[in-house]
Amino acid sequence: MHEIIDYPGIPVDHDTIDKNYEVLEGVKVPIRPHFGVIGLAPKEADFVDSVPPSYFGGNIDNWRIGEGATMYYPVAVEGGLLSLGDPHAAQGDSELAGTAIETSLTGKIQVIVHKQADLPGTILEDLNYPLLETEDEYVVHGFSYANYLEELGETAQQDIYSQSSIDKAMRDAFQKMRHFLMTTQGLSEDEAISLMSVATDFGVTQIVDGNWGVHGIIKKEVLPAA
Repeated sequence: MHEIIDYPGIPVDHDTIDKNYEVLEGVKVPIRPHFGVIGLAPKEADFVDSVPPSYFGGNIDNWRIGEGATMYYPVAVEGGLLSLGDPHAAQGDSELAGTAIETSLTGKIQVIVHKQADLPGTILEDLNYPLLETEDEYVVHGFSYANYLEELGETAQQDIYSQSSIDKAMRDAFQKMRHFLMTTQGLSEDEAISLMSVATDFGVTQIVDGNWGVHGIIKKEVLPAA
């Protein structure tokens, strides 16, 4: 029982409340259709909780993964075992209350397998984390634990819900953006950190999925390759 809603995602028994349909009257929320969950199977476990995201993708809950976006994931097991779901009509960064505007969607998805031998010289050459590419931006995804299944051991799928933090996710996003800029743009470490400080936008992706998320956004127009 909670006297106040002090943590996102608390289930509520509808029989215990008086429903009020006039809340937020006059508010208009623009739709940003996307799938909250797109990911592959990890190699660390046969059965995996679908809530916490990780290096294999999963429940990243980034509204930018919508129409026209391209997501890259490292393949960890034979066949990849792609799955997707958790469609939203709209969601804000953080998904603060535990849910977005949950809905049903039918998506048109193109799946492309990039073979290891074809990766040298591309942005995927040393990629070991989920990367989003849009027409104008690259977005890296950091988590409290980059690979919680490995880092937290046998009880990882239970412990992840009590050990996540935004500062850990921010550190991971920083490390991934530094890696991305150094490996794909040929920058030195000093150059990468300087560019991150003046031109990278970091935001809280979600704080409701066990393994909390922070994303880093870099505009393509500022990169040397542009």
